[in-house]
Amino acid sequence: MKGEKDDRRINCREALHRVYDFLDGEMTPERRDQIARHLDKCAPCLKAFGFETEIRRLVADRCRDKVPEELRTRIAAVIDHEHKNGDSAHGVAKGAEH
Repeated sequence: MKGEKDDRRINCREALHRVYDFLDGEMTPERRDQIARHLDKCAPCLKAFGFETEIRRLVADRCRDKVPEELRTRIAAVIDHEHKNGDSAHGVAKGAEH
C-alpha cells in the first residue's frame, strides 16, 4: 500500500537503537523523518538523544590530544629526511615520479 512505509511507527527501542545512525546521518531520509517524528512526541527518547549528542560534543571538544609544536617539528624533519634519503636508498632516482 502506498505510504505504508511512511506511516510505520517507530517505537522507543528502535529509536534508541538507531541513535548513532541518526546522529551520523547514516539512514534514509524516510527513516530519519520517522525517528524525528517519534522524538517530537516522546520526551524520554528526546532526552536520551540529547544526552548522546552532548556526549559526542564533549568528547570531540575535550578529548583531542594537543601535540607540542617541538614534537611536530621533529616529526616533520624525520619524515622529510626519510623522504629524501629513502628514495635514493631504495633505488629510486631523486625527482622520479611513481
